[in-house]
Amino acid sequence: MSDKPEANDDMESYKKAIDGTTQAQQDFLKKFSNLQVDAMQNFFSMLQGLTFYHAMFKTTIQSGGRISIPEAERQALKIEDGDLVQVIVIPIERKHKNNSVK
Repeated sequence: MSDKPEANDDMESYKKAIDGTTQAQQDFLKKFSNLQVDAMQNFFSMLQGLTFYHAMFKTTIQSGGRISIPEAERQALKIEDGDLVQVIVIPIERKHKNNSVK
């Protein structure tokens, strides 16, 4: 009968270890979630900054690799012929021609 108090102590230690592990996992997930939320908020803030101070629009690549800046954006940014601008290109959709061999 002297084994029962030790078994109870072992069981209590085991329960405390499980509770501690569970709490540590919950704390980790909360911190990780907060990091993700912060990252998304920073990303959206950056996008808002880009669209607030600069123009963001879609255009089609023309012959010779030329692109056009729509008139509304040129006016809003006061861009005139001969002005130097920086362009960041992000492909959205590729148009593939049918090259079927006959």
